[in-house]
Amino acid sequence: MSRFRPPRFGLGGSHLGESPGQDGDATAVATVDAAYQAGIRFFDTSPSYGDSEVRLGTALQRRPRSEFIVSTKVAGDDARASLRASSERLGLAVDLVLAEDNASYSALDELRRDGVIKATGAVSADWRQLDRLVRNAELDCVLLAGQYSLLDQSAAPLLNRCLARGVSVIVSGVLTPQVLQADESSDPAAIRARRISAVCERYGVSLPQAALAFPSRHPAVTSVLIAASTPAEIRADAALVRQPVPAQLWRDPELERLLS
Repeated sequence: MSRFRPPRFGLGGSHLGESPGQDGDATAVATVDAAYQAGIRFFDTSPSYGDSEVRLGTALQRRPRSEFIVSTKVAGDDARASLRASSERLGLAVDLVLAEDNASYSALDELRRDGVIKATGAVSADWRQLDRLVRNAELDCVLLAGQYSLLDQSAAPLLNRCLARGVSVIVSGVLTPQVLQADESSDPAAIRARRISAVCERYGVSLPQAALAFPSRHPAVTSVLIAASTPAEIRADAALVRQPVPAQLWRDPELERLLS
């Protein structure tokens, strides 16, 4: 059983800080509002995402604090100072802190023990790095950017280790260009995506819908982050999340071969 379980879906804040100026502020806040109205209660951000923390905090400060979870990232030796600065930008206490390097874990452990944060974790696009950390550190969760999706299950050993150790796995990057675009190229990933899409269509399921549902089929995966730039984008993705995927799809022999 995982020690810390974020909600099943969350809004990834990587795009919230991209557009400059007041228009960017308004669009980002409206995107967070749309996510909240769609039932999303987990919001991930980082100091490296431009104005994402400030904009996310502006949108969430008007919401009951007990209703949602916020995560951010730290890097470097002074994790306490980094977290303090993030909290000030957000105008909110942070629930989950994800370390981007090895230097931050002892400080994060102290913050967790002191009750300043609820949980600690690590973030990486390299599942092997996270696997080493899960073996050697007391983490509550990991955020894996890519490497576990319809088109790439290379991180399965990490997920199995996390399940055995009670570490929650948050997955991002599942809506890849191959999933979102009808790529007619001869690239192997694009060919595989088209074949998987053809199987999904027989069950009335779109490829993005299947991509959002797939990671949580592994019992270690507690959450999938969805990055969005506009209210329309997050509303469309949330609508896909609400559409059930028939269990028969996952038992389809052709799909099983394509996913193996």
